[in-house]
Amino acid sequence: MDDLSTPADFSTLADLASRTFGGGIVEVNDEFFAAADHLLSPAPPVFAPHTFDHRGQVYDGWETRRRREPGHDYAIVRLGAPGVIRGIDVDTSFFTGNFPPYASVDGCSVPGYPDAAQLRAATWTPLVSRSPLTGDSRNLFTVDDKRRFTHVRLTIYPDGGVARLRVHGEVVPDPGLLPEVFDVAAAEYGAHVTGCSDMFYGHPQKMLMPGLAASMGDGWETSRRRDDGNDWVIVQLAAPAVLELADLDTRHFKGNSPGRASLRGVDARAGSVDDPTGWFDLLEPVRLARDTPHRFRIAPAPAATHVRLDIFPDGGMARLRLHGRPDGPGAAAMRSRFDALS
Repeated sequence: MDDLSTPADFSTLADLASRTFGGGIVEVNDEFFAAADHLLSPAPPVFAPHTFDHRGQVYDGWETRRRREPGHDYAIVRLGAPGVIRGIDVDTSFFTGNFPPYASVDGCSVPGYPDAAQLRAATWTPLVSRSPLTGDSRNLFTVDDKRRFTHVRLTIYPDGGVARLRVHGEVVPDPGLLPEVFDVAAAEYGAHVTGCSDMFYGHPQKMLMPGLAASMGDGWETSRRRDDGNDWVIVQLAAPAVLELADLDTRHFKGNSPGRASLRGVDARAGSVDDPTGWFDLLEPVRLARDTPHRFRIAPAPAATHVRLDIFPDGGMARLRLHGRPDGPGAAAMRSRFDALS
């Protein structure tokens, strides 16, 4: 079993700034050699040597021109999923003689959709003080501030190139902007995987990401079983909820889709995820078709804090959606947490 409930480091947490969640660049003071939008790409940076355009070597990252006067460069990022930031990765991969020697990161929380002028006038909180960077490397910084942030500002001193900016943390959505029934298994609302039996070919957290899977690699896939068991994954929901519908999408999985799947739930507020007697059925084992989005109605059941997806015997799942209505205490807890952190 892979226990994912206590990550070894913050880099296993969601990247709040990722383009996948809708993160974007609000303002950048300079991007002469390479656009700042590259900072938020979910894909790892790549480099092809001796590929030049009219401005020089092409880089998969943000690169500013060489400064000939005192100052610094910056990029303001709108987090696609606002939340509590646990750590920041300033990735300078492939930037060797042109990386910034220092960087700092600040955060702010501004409701709505502020423009660049409003953000420049906002109150910014230091998250990472001016710190030295290493070239062609991931530079990891722990963040101790427990408040919820909507934007971050990356400042580099004095200039140079950064491949990626990862802002890892815990998603804290505004409950006032959520409908009564929503996908409580969505990573963009704070759901996350806490354990699974196997993730040889693909991490199960991919099932909870927004949008349709782009390929077979954009989903959860286990190795081939050679025993009588089956594979499973446990998801902690964004809020304790009464579930109504489940989407099990095997898109792109053709010769390796599961034969069947089932869902069970547990309310950890009244017991323990580790107590097998507390689990209840949500969806009896159903046959799955290959390369197909499936939708099933959930049987009437109590509210769940966690859901276990069992696939039989193994295979791949592109997306898991669990549409539900937070119960009274669950909705109140979401509101209380949002108010406390904002």
